[in-house]
Amino acid sequence: MLRPLLPSFLSVVALTPVIVQPTDVLTATVTPLAPRQGETLQVSIQSSAETPPQVRFGPRTIPVFGIGAGQYRALIPTTPVLKTGGYLLTVQGATQARRIPIEVARRSFPVQRIWLPPGKSDLGTDFEFDRVDAFKALITPELFWTGPLRRPAPGRISTGYGVRRYYNGVFAEDYFHRGLDYADATGTPVRAPAAGRIALVGYEQQGFEVHGNTIGIDHGQGIASILIHLNRINVREGQFVQAGDVIGTVGNTGAFTGPHLHWGFYVLGESVDPTPWLQRGLN
Repeated sequence: MLRPLLPSFLSVVALTPVIVQPTDVLTATVTPLAPRQGETLQVSIQSSAETPPQVRFGPRTIPVFGIGAGQYRALIPTTPVLKTGGYLLTVQGATQARRIPIEVARRSFPVQRIWLPPGKSDLGTDFEFDRVDAFKALITPELFWTGPLRRPAPGRISTGYGVRRYYNGVFAEDYFHRGLDYADATGTPVRAPAAGRIALVGYEQQGFEVHGNTIGIDHGQGIASILIHLNRINVREGQFVQAGDVIGTVGNTGAFTGPHLHWGFYVLGESVDPTPWLQRGLN
């Protein structure tokens, strides 16, 4: 008896391997999901892909840095002049994406009224502003520190972050106080709030008319501190410092209303409120 022949197409099916496309693992968590103006968003990403993920916040591309095997982090600054409302955060991996809605909440900031005499509104030199802008634009691949920040000076906070101003009766739409002011006596030690590389040293006699004697610390990965109105500077450019190192003293150089330290804290060139960083730092 002859056995029936199997249909030829079944033979083809049996011999053809099933190819399964690999799916990369991609997870992303954001803190806080509902930031207030001036706060920093931290995006923690896990990915099994060989290529780093890409992050966008609205239309803006955000740098992503590796922090371990398959682990990445992105930091997103917000400011008092950022429009409140909904934004879309997109984390794009090799084969999939995560889309996370973010709601930026309004925050109430104090308002000051400043009256400037003639000529006082024109302070500042191109040399000064060019050097400060170049410092704030630094995005160094390495991260030099972790954990909570330290207070750079012991005095009380005389002017908080985000204060808005009227100048001679006109509201300054784009102005906000970009940091914390510590009221201290001239000569009070100023300490590094976190480890990093001294990337900027500027002196009043060199043309730093507004900032006065200035130190800029590159903490790495787009995070930076600028400390201004100093009396004395104890460091040089290129030097590495640790948190708590004495880098200078409080003074009254530049544009000032009395001896104090102004500490500005920047993420990707944007001034953010350093207060949450003093409490918890990077996770």
